Amino acid sequence: MTFPQLLTILRARYKVILATLLIVVTATVAVSLALPKIYRTSTTVLLNYKGTDPVSGRVLAAQLVSGYMATQMDIVASRSVALKAVDNLGLANDPDVRQRFRMATGRNASIRDWLADSLLKMVEVAPSRESSVIEIIAKGNDPAFVAKVANAFATAYQQLNLQIKVEPLHQASQYFSGEVKTLRANLEEAENKLSKYQQDHGIVSTDNHLDVETARLNELSTQLVQAQGQAIEASSRGSQAMGSGGRDSPDVASNMLIQNLKSSLATAEGKFAMLSQNLDRNHPQYQAAKAEVDRLQAELNSSISSTNNSVANNGRIQRQREAEVRAALSAQTAKVLQLNRARDELSVLGKDVESAQHAYDAAMQRLAQTELEGNANQSDVSVLNPAATPTRPASPNVMLNTVLSILLGSTLGLALAILAEMANRRVRSANDLLKVLQAPMLGTIAWGKPARRSGFTSLFLSR
Repeated sequence: MTFPQLLTILRARYKVILATLLIVVTATVAVSLALPKIYRTSTTVLLNYKGTDPVSGRVLAAQLVSGYMATQMDIVASRSVALKAVDNLGLANDPDVRQRFRMATGRNASIRDWLADSLLKMVEVAPSRESSVIEIIAKGNDPAFVAKVANAFATAYQQLNLQIKVEPLHQASQYFSGEVKTLRANLEEAENKLSKYQQDHGIVSTDNHLDVETARLNELSTQLVQAQGQAIEASSRGSQAMGSGGRDSPDVASNMLIQNLKSSLATAEGKFAMLSQNLDRNHPQYQAAKAEVDRLQAELNSSISSTNNSVANNGRIQRQREAEVRAALSAQTAKVLQLNRARDELSVLGKDVESAQHAYDAAMQRLAQTELEGNANQSDVSVLNPAATPTRPASPNVMLNTVLSILLGSTLGLALAILAEMANRRVRSANDLLKVLQAPMLGTIAWGKPARRSGFTSLFLSR
């Protein structure tokens, strides 16, 4: 079928097309006017997921953004948000609503659940492309109620978002409170053990006390070395004094009294030798000189014996002092070792106290942070544009429906015209006749209304 043939058919069947168009447009307008008016409004909320938490300082990872947005949309369209919206609107206490509930259900059901399901049917959630904005759309017959529902869902979503963030923190706060009590008891027990150990062992300051005792041990070691040297020297001098009668010992040789006695004895012996040559032994001078020599010899022997005894006593004293210093050194060594053991045990107890203190401080820090986060009333959701009461219905759109009905009616009329022509095919042009008869065409007759004749032409023809 060519285009000229199509135009010929349309001119011939224009009544069918116009009738179809008129019927479709009329029916569409009538139905649009008969349908109930549906009002539409929306509330846009902003999710501050890219910002830093003012309490904990945590930032949402970039790879979790898409999942976070999908999760928030599911939360907005959840029954929990709907139940909170029912409570915020106070619908469960409305007598008219309760009457409709009894008429609609006819059974003993939960009015809050019924209202939540009804509100969920009115609400749609749509995300904005490449942004953190969510649009909460509400549709219904009452424009004021539709705006209230959209705003109530936004408020309920804010409340639930804050509740989801705060409730785990409250549970964690309770857990940390119990842990802090336990750790405080452990810390007090460790401190009591440390204090009791110090009291039992008389330790006030282990490090300073140990430094004093170590210095004393070093001093005793030095004194022992000195005492050992002095004892060895005294023993050697005593051996020399006792070995040769004591007359050739260094102590005897260095004694000034003995040297003076030896000098006086030599003088007296020289004098006695001179007198013994000239006088008889019964002579008084002879006897006096002899008595003087005997006295000096006795004093010399007594001084030498006293000096040797003093050297021997000094050796014994030095050995005794060495033994005393050695015993003191042994006692001091044992004391230092005991202090070392006490320091080690005290260090273990101190580390227990330190570990308990660190655990307690960490738990207290987490408890303080958790309580601070749990008491925060800042939600991640902000209402960007609250819903306003719509002034015009969103549907039905009479103008749009009329335009669409014109397009649909025209298309349907064209289709019916073509179908009617195909059911009752007629010759409407020379080309149609050529295709049907398969014969040459000699001429065509142009059908049309006869032209109106003028008065002159009529008069000429009548004559």
